[in-house]
Amino acid sequence: MANQSTVTSFIFEGFSSNRGLQSGLFVVFLMDYLLTLAGNFAIVIVVQVDFQLNKPMYFLLSNLSFLDICYTTSTIPNMLSGLFQEIKRISFIGCFLQFYFMFSLGTTEYFLLTLMGYDRCLAICKPLHYHKLMSSRVCRQLTVSCWVVGFLWVVTPITLISQLPFCGPNIINHFLCDRGPLIILSCKRDYITEVTFFTFGTVLNVCTFLFILVTYIYIINTILKIPSAVGRRKAFSTCASHLIVVSLFFGSVMFMYMRPSGKNSLSQDKVVALLYTVVIPLLNPLIYTLRNKEVKEALTKVLTKVLKNQ
Repeated sequence: MANQSTVTSFIFEGFSSNRGLQSGLFVVFLMDYLLTLAGNFAIVIVVQVDFQLNKPMYFLLSNLSFLDICYTTSTIPNMLSGLFQEIKRISFIGCFLQFYFMFSLGTTEYFLLTLMGYDRCLAICKPLHYHKLMSSRVCRQLTVSCWVVGFLWVVTPITLISQLPFCGPNIINHFLCDRGPLIILSCKRDYITEVTFFTFGTVLNVCTFLFILVTYIYIINTILKIPSAVGRRKAFSTCASHLIVVSLFFGSVMFMYMRPSGKNSLSQDKVVALLYTVVIPLLNPLIYTLRNKEVKEALTKVLTKVLKNQ
């Protein structure tokens, strides 16, 4: 990320300069972060220790939980420390490292959610061949591919943005390093960089969304052919949590990155960014545990063992 710019650090504008509001936000975000860590760590641990959850569906869920732990950790701790700093400063390299990890983890979540949809499609539409098509080995290979491709996908667009000339001002109208504010701060409008970032984001969004849409067309078509109402309800319940998570994540991220960046949209972007960096990682474990009988039973067993040993 060698750069010929005069800017060596950036300053976050954050949410407000009001001390009382900052203290309130600190408490809210800290509680959210701790609950997010607790909920997602609980899923990771339960899937590892309960042999009944030794299935591709739960292996993917534990990966999603681990990813959400990493995702929130890439943004919230820095945001919390900034709430008690009069000048919320981040180095140039630190800014682009945060930018890279946030987008790499977000891209990996796209691929993981797509893979989870494919897993549900095979389980419902091809139940007799499911264990062959989605064996533990195949599931692990596909999951590793999601992580590898996710971390490689954003290298080109983020490298291009890091090479833009930044000669001041260096105040970012946001609480994290993001595409829109950084492009606006650049001294030169580089349409190649903007088009590249938009293209990479659009291809990712459209391809994964269409793939999930096709899988659910197959799923719904198969569910409608199930003769009993109980069977239809049970089949749909296995997909409901995934559908809710996909709707929340894809909806917020598509709104942010499938449109041109501009100064007028920055305040709006902060609110949407809070949704997918703070709210959704907290909701994911709740959505999956509250709607999944096996996970709830496994959590209860683990908690009971822990309490008995104390």
